[in-house]
Amino acid sequence: MSSRNGGLFDGLPIPADKAYLREGLSRIDESWTAARFDSLPHVVHILTSKDREGEVQFLKEQSDIIEDVVDEVVHAYHSGFNKAIQNYSQILRLFSESAESISVLKVDMAESKKLLGSRNKQLRQLWYRSLTLRHILSFLDQIEGVAKVPARIEKLIAEKQLYAAVQLHVQSSLLLEREGLQVVGALQDVRSELTKLRGVLFYRVLDDLHNHLYNKGEYSSASLSLPDSDELPTITAIGLTVSNPQPLSRRTRSIKVDNHLNGSTFGDGFHRPSSIDGGSSFDGHDEESGSEILDGTSDGHFPSSRVHAGEGYKRDIKSISSRTPTWLSCATPDEFIETMKKSDASLNMKYLQTLVECLCMLGKVAAAGAIICQRLRPTIHEIITSKIKAHAAAQSSSRSCISQATGAPNSNFFPSRGLLQGYQAMKPKGISGSSCIVAQLSVSPVSSAMAPSGMTQSAVGELLSSILDSVIHILENHVVVGELLESKSSQQDVNITTTPKSINGDASLTADSESSQATGGFSVVFSLTVIQSECQQLICEILRATPEAATADAAVQTARLANKGPVKEKRDGSEGLSFAFRFTDATASMPNQGVGQGWKRGSNVQQEGYGTSAVLPEQGIYLAASIYRPVIQFTDKITAMLPHKYSQLGNEGLLAFVQNFLKDHFLPAMFVDYRKCVQQSISSPAAFRPRVNATSVYNPSVEKGRPVLQGLLATDFLVKEVLCWAQLIPKYTSELVEYVQTFLERAHERCRTSYMEAVLEKQSHMLIGRNDFESLMRLDPASACLSSGQVAFGSNVADSDSVEVETEISDLLLTFRPIKQENLIRDDTKLILLASLSDSLEYLADSVDRLGQSFVKPTTQANDRKHSQAHHARTTSALSKDLTSLADEYRRLAGDCLKVLRVEMQLETIFHMQEMTNREYLEDQDAEEPDDFVITLTAQITRRDEEMAPFVSEQKRNYIFGGICSVAANTTIKALAEMKSINLLGVQQICRNTIALEQALAAIPSIDNEAVQQRLDRVRTYYELLNLPFEALLAFITEHEYSFTQKEYSSLLKIKVPGREIPP
Repeated sequence: MSSRNGGLFDGLPIPADKAYLREGLSRIDESWTAARFDSLPHVVHILTSKDREGEVQFLKEQSDIIEDVVDEVVHAYHSGFNKAIQNYSQILRLFSESAESISVLKVDMAESKKLLGSRNKQLRQLWYRSLTLRHILSFLDQIEGVAKVPARIEKLIAEKQLYAAVQLHVQSSLLLEREGLQVVGALQDVRSELTKLRGVLFYRVLDDLHNHLYNKGEYSSASLSLPDSDELPTITAIGLTVSNPQPLSRRTRSIKVDNHLNGSTFGDGFHRPSSIDGGSSFDGHDEESGSEILDGTSDGHFPSSRVHAGEGYKRDIKSISSRTPTWLSCATPDEFIETMKKSDASLNMKYLQTLVECLCMLGKVAAAGAIICQRLRPTIHEIITSKIKAHAAAQSSSRSCISQATGAPNSNFFPSRGLLQGYQAMKPKGISGSSCIVAQLSVSPVSSAMAPSGMTQSAVGELLSSILDSVIHILENHVVVGELLESKSSQQDVNITTTPKSINGDASLTADSESSQATGGFSVVFSLTVIQSECQQLICEILRATPEAATADAAVQTARLANKGPVKEKRDGSEGLSFAFRFTDATASMPNQGVGQGWKRGSNVQQEGYGTSAVLPEQGIYLAASIYRPVIQFTDKITAMLPHKYSQLGNEGLLAFVQNFLKDHFLPAMFVDYRKCVQQSISSPAAFRPRVNATSVYNPSVEKGRPVLQGLLATDFLVKEVLCWAQLIPKYTSELVEYVQTFLERAHERCRTSYMEAVLEKQSHMLIGRNDFESLMRLDPASACLSSGQVAFGSNVADSDSVEVETEISDLLLTFRPIKQENLIRDDTKLILLASLSDSLEYLADSVDRLGQSFVKPTTQANDRKHSQAHHARTTSALSKDLTSLADEYRRLAGDCLKVLRVEMQLETIFHMQEMTNREYLEDQDAEEPDDFVITLTAQITRRDEEMAPFVSEQKRNYIFGGICSVAANTTIKALAEMKSINLLGVQQICRNTIALEQALAAIPSIDNEAVQQRLDRVRTYYELLNLPFEALLAFITEHEYSFTQKEYSSLLKIKVPGREIPP
């Protein structure tokens, strides 16, 4: 079966009851369906076949199948064939009739040609007369239409169809200037009314432009109740070609519209559509369209444009017109309207373009620019003031709601308790107790509300961000309008040579066009200057700062930018942006132009402040930190918004002022204030006075009572607060960290001074300064807690290395006998101070370490990273290392304090134990108490442990008191060599001394009892050997050769023991 044949016969009309025919067709070999059939192979196949009759019969069956299929096909298509034959016959008949009609028409055309040829001159005369009559009728229609124009313009103005009104005014003015209408006396009143309406239209357009420039208009984004979801604060590109040599910004390069309105453009700003002929002759083709523009319906609307095309084209026009803005619904379609239809810009941007187009059509670009300049500064001031008043009203309403809900009187908006709680939540968790919080707040140079995360700081950031956000939208509108006006004015300057005079004879228009300041002084630079000047003045009011240029009048700068003299503006924007503070109204030096029709000049008196005191509980220089971030965001938005030629201006002006203020005023003032606070904190009488704590248990958490010294706690508080400012002004992190280093270095010097006052001329301090002794202490395993802060409780368990080091240290200390009392620190308050100082230094070192690590973390603010990239590079490397080195210095001094305490306790032990060498232990009765010096020593150990317990951790207590046992044991053993004699009761007395000392040391929780017992058991074993006979002692020495040293064994043998016989 061939799939190819199956596909060939698939379309045949074979009924379902004869499906076998389709199967039979599928069995026909593909050779039978070939285009060039060759029968020879089939004949040869039959002749050579064994069953010739079978093959022939098979072929007959296939032939029958094909004949049946053909019958079915003929039957299925019989009616179609008949209908086709009938159609062909009818077509043939129609062609025959058409040929006969054409023959008759040829005869008639020949006769007409003869008749027309004989009357050619008469027909020409009739045709010319018809043109004259048409011209007269059109002329009369135009006169009638012009007479109705003022009323129609007024109606369009009332309906807010300003573009249609301007369009109608321009077209009517063009029509009245035509040669035939200038002599019509009845139109003089119309000309006068049109002149007045030109001024009305100008101020109405300018009024709408003013409102929309400051987002107060009907189509402003803030006024729309249902804004389009696709509307963005940026401007969507409009694909138009602009004949302007200046480079355009990415925001407005596609907004500028070609000023040709379907016809020629004149230098006076009036545009002549193609439907109105500018000359006095008529060509006989434009008369209908020319009268149609001015001859509208009685309602004052323009008739729709006539479309001489099919219904499909009309449907396309209808679908496009459905997207026409409402303010253009009555206007005559032109290129600008088509651009607005196709534009994807927001309604506000479209309306601004329409208003600028209206001003250009009226030829009032310069006058509009001058009035916009005149109103810019007072309007911005009013907007900022209204924003602040609205913010104050919202706060007042919020306070009322809170007061009613809590039932508390609303006498103070910023209660001190609320501020304290809010500020406490922000503070580092290094403040213990409410009294300590108050103490820390009292040392800060700023109040809790003015702190880095205080309520005033957040209020300033929120208020300024809100105001700058509104200002950026206003500046966005000014950038669009400024570029459009500059584009229009430049095109008028190019085209002014094409027309020798203005349309309505207004000479001022020509003067404006010829002026170098074609926009009346209004430009993007001017708007940016004035707006940033107002923002700067607002910031100065918040900071209570008096700028260096306080005596300069901002009107000087404003007048320079708006000056009518020839000024060549730098196209690349390299001139920069500079402005002085405003202390008088900038309009004082503005020329009095464009005033009238409801517009009033701004007052020349000095403007009042913005009223920020009603919103902010405090004002001052420390609010500069919260101003920094909103200004950076404001500057970034300006930079993204400005055209390329003004790109350098974004980083100047307001941002430069804030940065210079921070660098020249804020940071130096902060350094002086905090340095003074740090100095007062560490030099006060209570700065290094150990705090009395009722609890006797050390707690590592300051919140739960860690007794950090007040001076260092205040220093830590101030340091953290200084670095909190770095989160608000990350650009100056390096400077703030340097301040912190200075404060920490000063605090470290004060701590070292306090340390030296406690240990001056004391033997323990001199010992830890010796290289040999310091080396031994470093080898001591117990010193591990000085570096890591941790030491295992079992570290005192004797091993060969630790015992050897302890013995060497003890032997070195014993060389300083006799220990004098004046060489020891006998004042327990100094010892407690050293303990507290050590812990406080450790606390501050840990805090500094955490601060250093915090600068290694990458910043998460993209805007801050961009503006402070160079500073962060140093902050993450050198500054963190500097802080780490400072932390190490604090830890070294803390370690010195602990070393002094450890050595002091060892020397104190030797001081008391050295009395063993001054007496003979020949007791005559068994004493019930240890020696007096042991009682004094154990009492002193217990007392000092209890006094130091609240100030140091158990690990540090273990280090301080852990060296007593080894020194006492070694001293006791070495004392035997200096004794002359001892009896058995004396041995018991010494054992009782060791037991008392063991009990005293075991009472210290941090001391490992096993290690103490092991060392003192060795002492008792040593002295109990004296109870053995001499021969038994020798045998013990032989069996336990390494239990004691040879010198110690020698002392056992040399000492006189009554009753012990020594062989000769």
